[in-house]
Amino acid sequence: MIELVIDQRRKDLGGFEVGRVLPFHAHRMVGPFIFFDHMGPKDFQAGFGKNVDVRPHPHIGLSTVSYLFEGAMTHRDSVGSTEVIRPGEVNWMTAGKGITHSERFEDLRAHGGRMNGIQAWVALPTEAEEIDPAFAHHGLDDLPTYEGGGMWARLIAGKAFGAKAKVKTHSPMFYVHWALDAGATAQLPAEYPERAAYVAQGIIEIDGKQINEGQMAVFQPGMTVPVTAITPAIVMLLGGDPVGERLIEWNFVSSSRDRLEQAKADWRAGRMKLPDADDQEFIPLPPDPPGPAPAMS
Repeated sequence: MIELVIDQRRKDLGGFEVGRVLPFHAHRMVGPFIFFDHMGPKDFQAGFGKNVDVRPHPHIGLSTVSYLFEGAMTHRDSVGSTEVIRPGEVNWMTAGKGITHSERFEDLRAHGGRMNGIQAWVALPTEAEEIDPAFAHHGLDDLPTYEGGGMWARLIAGKAFGAKAKVKTHSPMFYVHWALDAGATAQLPAEYPERAAYVAQGIIEIDGKQINEGQMAVFQPGMTVPVTAITPAIVMLLGGDPVGERLIEWNFVSSSRDRLEQAKADWRAGRMKLPDADDQEFIPLPPDPPGPAPAMS
């Protein structure tokens, strides 16, 4: 039933730590999900430095998905969007042929508070890798919820459990936030070929195996998965149909090595437009790592 358990790896992004789960060397993607970071949890005092902010940077070939449990984050991008995301809402940015954006913690800097959320990347299917960039913000009314039997659930994106979120996606997928009371059991159906569950808080049990906070269980296809909460738990469910092999380098995702190299050259040469409302600085392209190019996922 459980194919693999992945432990998050803590990464310091400069004053702010994340727990990176995907990509993982032994299992780089789950459905179209190619990147999965748990931001925080971290408590901030008012007035902290701007070094924590994520300065403008580029993407191609993917959609970024921001979802918060606590805190607030301001998004600005090169298609003219400025949006503050708060807990339970979704920022869905489709990079396609190219977009730049920043993520800043202005609200937390002013007032203090806790940051706790998930940043995920969804690889676009091959036929959609070069679509026009776009951004959408979805409030609580766009995201179906369910409550019963010691479980509360919110469908963040895609289709699952007979419901559909209003978030526009480009391939069959699902992304769900579960909150489980201690002792509650919920079922993950065998609807998609690739599925996983990430424990953002608490402890759960699946098929007699304990999955702890900060771990992702990747499931074998074809079986319903019963999930029991040992303690009160927050679980993120994700997966969908595979979209094929992908290369990932820095913030770029593509099925083509040449396209990745073109994106790097475009950013290095300043050919990618910066956000209108945040164009005073940017993250430079890091130097190419020594050794062979990153492998296909």
